[in-house]
Amino acid sequence: MDNFEEIKPELIESEEADTLWVSEDVRSYIYEASKWTKFLSIVGFVFTAMIAISAFSAGAVLNSLAMLSPENPLVKMGSAAVTVLYLLFALLYFYPSFLLFRFSNAASQAVLYADQASLGAAMSKLKSFFKFWGILTIVFIIFYILGIIFAVTIAMSMKG
Repeated sequence: MDNFEEIKPELIESEEADTLWVSEDVRSYIYEASKWTKFLSIVGFVFTAMIAISAFSAGAVLNSLAMLSPENPLVKMGSAAVTVLYLLFALLYFYPSFLLFRFSNAASQAVLYADQASLGAAMSKLKSFFKFWGILTIVFIIFYILGIIFAVTIAMSMKG
């Protein structure tokens, strides 16, 4: 990070007054964040692989479970449905890990080589990461609300 010069804003034109500048402190924060996001993305890739492996072993697990507990709801779903469900979970876990990995690479390149385009790409990946988790959070909140409404409706119908 020594190849950077401190960029200070100059108020020459009104257009330049609205631009941002990146101080050495901000560059060091971005660089440290890129290291942590690379670690988290690699851990995410490992967990994604473990989930995918679990998906393909679902048939054997369900056969064993069917012998012990034939009335289990997972057994009734079937191994193909469980495999698809696990693969969907793996995909849901892979995508944000991939975004973090791409952020990490672009942010490191931006800081080390003073590459403005890489910094823009890094911020784009970070935005996409948070947008993905925000939308997923909204979906889960909606499912919880619908689940509560469904449970209350069932309880009221059983009571009356």
